[in-house]
Amino acid sequence: MVQNKPYRTVDHLHKAIHPSLADLMTAIREVNGINAKIAVFVTKLVGTMWCAYCFALIALIGLPAALRPGGEGIIAWIAQTFLQLVLLSVIIVGQNVQSLAADARAENTLKDTEAILDRLDLRTDGGLKVILDRLDRLEGQVHNMSPSRPEETVSHLPED
Repeated sequence: MVQNKPYRTVDHLHKAIHPSLADLMTAIREVNGINAKIAVFVTKLVGTMWCAYCFALIALIGLPAALRPGGEGIIAWIAQTFLQLVLLSVIIVGQNVQSLAADARAENTLKDTEAILDRLDLRTDGGLKVILDRLDRLEGQVHNMSPSRPEETVSHLPED
């Protein structure tokens, strides 16, 4: 029989925005703990092409047994031994390459953004500062030009 007890819910957004000190300490221990260090070491070791080559050799050692009558068969050997061993390392290497490429793209985007912001900054040379300085000079030249008669001045702005 099912009992209808109220289910206590937790506001996850509140917990993410305002974590408790105990939650923070637990997260820090998880990242800095011995298990995390072992996981990083094993991932770096397995995530190399040399490890993929080594796994391929280990898988090839089991190939003759798979080809014998009564053995596991070539399809099972490919699926269960060769692909699992070799693809593990190759996938990790591929993810590392993609991560490096993403980091390079992010760095280039940051440089582009900094250059754009520098050009838009009114206090630095280049970009808008040059344009504003030139407009100020032109405005000064216009003010220095005094027409001999006001009726000779022609306005290029449309009247409202």
